[in-house]
Amino acid sequence: MQTSRVGETLKFGAVTLLFLLAGTAVAVSQEVSMALLQPALVHPTPAPAVKALPSNPVRLVPEEHKFWDKENTALFATVAAFSAADFAVTRDNLNHGGRELNPLTRPFAGSTAGLAANFAGETAGVIGVSYLFHKTGHHKLERLTPLLNAGVSAFAVTYGLTHR
Repeated sequence: MQTSRVGETLKFGAVTLLFLLAGTAVAVSQEVSMALLQPALVHPTPAPAVKALPSNPVRLVPEEHKFWDKENTALFATVAAFSAADFAVTRDNLNHGGRELNPLTRPFAGSTAGLAANFAGETAGVIGVSYLFHKTGHHKLERLTPLLNAGVSAFAVTYGLTHR
């Protein structure tokens, strides 16, 4: 019976992750660069004798940055800190008769090692997803991923501390 609950939890997590990834791919694919639109196609007019240059030229190539730059390092350190705090609060609550509310973490709540592995895996997963976004050129999503995770972990820590 226990393996059935673990299987259901993993299936729910996988389906949720697929929906999230599919939604972000659709949202990002909707971006249109105004620099790529040709004025002749938008408003067909005769070409002027003197071509005016824009005062602020638009870069077509986004500025590249290294994955382990200062901002990402700070974001990942924040993710790790909130994940460690979430582990500590969750473990303390479980030791005092509480229960794990997160259905994805619940199968690991039976032991300290399992719970620690869950939170370490969560941190590694956030870094991995962020790296995937970095390599595919989705730099806003690269920064947003650890921010969202840190926010969720901060909420979990706050909730765990206020509901003892």
